[in-house]
Amino acid sequence: MKKIISILVRNKPGVLSHVAGLVTRRAYNVESIAAGPTEDRKITRITLVVSGDEKVLEQVVRQIQKLVDVIKVDGIPHESAMTGELALITVSLPRERKSELMNLVSLLGMTVKTIEKDSITLQVAGSAQRVDSAINGLSPFTIKSMARTGLVALPLGQNGEGADPFP
Repeated sequence: MKKIISILVRNKPGVLSHVAGLVTRRAYNVESIAAGPTEDRKITRITLVVSGDEKVLEQVVRQIQKLVDVIKVDGIPHESAMTGELALITVSLPRERKSELMNLVSLLGMTVKTIEKDSITLQVAGSAQRVDSAINGLSPFTIKSMARTGLVALPLGQNGEGADPFP
């Protein structure tokens, strides 16, 4: 079972490391981790996607809540989360297939970031499924390199009020 955990922490050096260390020390599998400042620059939101059984995941949340710089921890059910991800993908650009690739890029709703002599770097953003679909759509071409942000999430509704810490 996968679980999205949204963690608000004080924006201080080492906090992300403490959270990640706590999760990995307990042998939970981290599917993705993303962190960035919120509307208040003193606060960072960490989005963790972890997998494990419900009892184990409840324990993870309880342990995270005990960390000194943690302000708030919410478990967000997938069905009540607004999620997004970003990927940058560099693809080989054979001259003779340039128009085919450009049509595909348009069809997949990707954005061209740079075009080099023999490669093109693309960007796709949206749900994890949309990002996966775009990457799979590029299968007729050679992907040279790729970077994905990992999932970011916010609870649907008013600022996460009423989010269940143990969905």
